[in-house]
Amino acid sequence: MDKIAVLIPCYNEAKTIEKVVLDWKHELPQAVVYVYDNNSTDDTAARAKEAGAVVRREYGQGKGNVIRRMFREVDAQCYLMVDGDDTYSAQHAREMADKVLCRQADMVVGDRLSSTYYTENKRPFHNMGNTLVRRMINTLFQSDIRDIMTGCRGFSYNFVKTFPVLSRGFEIETEMTIHAVDKNMRIEHVVVNYRDRPDGSVSKLNTFSDGLQVLKTIAKLFRNYKPDLFFSILAVGMECLAFGLFMPILIKFWRIQSVPNFPTLIVAGFIGLVGIISFFTGLILSSIAEKDRRDFELRLVETDARFREKMEKTEKI
Repeated sequence: MDKIAVLIPCYNEAKTIEKVVLDWKHELPQAVVYVYDNNSTDDTAARAKEAGAVVRREYGQGKGNVIRRMFREVDAQCYLMVDGDDTYSAQHAREMADKVLCRQADMVVGDRLSSTYYTENKRPFHNMGNTLVRRMINTLFQSDIRDIMTGCRGFSYNFVKTFPVLSRGFEIETEMTIHAVDKNMRIEHVVVNYRDRPDGSVSKLNTFSDGLQVLKTIAKLFRNYKPDLFFSILAVGMECLAFGLFMPILIKFWRIQSVPNFPTLIVAGFIGLVGIISFFTGLILSSIAEKDRRDFELRLVETDARFREKMEKTEKI
């Protein structure tokens, strides 16, 4: 088992990967740097290997697929994940590792938004998207995460081995954050310096399609993790719509003592019934979600026991 593993998912980062590997090895000489190449068509893998990284491959395209592979294959006391595009400074590596190793943090968020991101980033829609996603998640999940979409993070062994990676693409950062918040895992922040990509390095993130996928992921996880609130909001919306359709009919009934719009009355009744069903659906799913949280705590205990066993074997070796 490694003490510190630096995980770098890569796709066509030949221009920057060598510098990234050398910078993180310089800051953390005891760490093992893993570069996972995701079907690059340039010299990313070769340059990473020349710089001293352990190079492995993931053939399923997408950042989520790469992270799933990394989390399965690498065992370490502390994991640091960083993008291979040289946008994150390595000078904060030791502080992030100490948060995991010494302060028992399960996830350390490399906070770009509190430092240089808004001045360095040249894509204004990305700035707006980061702010929107952060506010949505902090509002819906009652959290205080400073940077949701950052690609620079630290993790504990327990987080990595209990996190179910479901996303395939760039929405993986959103999924990680919401999982940590929902499961009451210890989250810490480290303000990190961000710099824009060097000339010739191209971002793989599509502002609109990937942004839409992130919003869909937030809605899906909100439904799964907070079903009582999700379906209560839906129920209130349905009941308000039903009430809006029913009131004109009721007023006319008081005036003329007859119901002139039976189709509208029937539709209002069905919408009201959907609202009631939605409310009780939320109550049922909320009980299931609560049971899942209890089961997760038991899995954490089991994972922690395996971690201690591996640590003992490592110390004996």
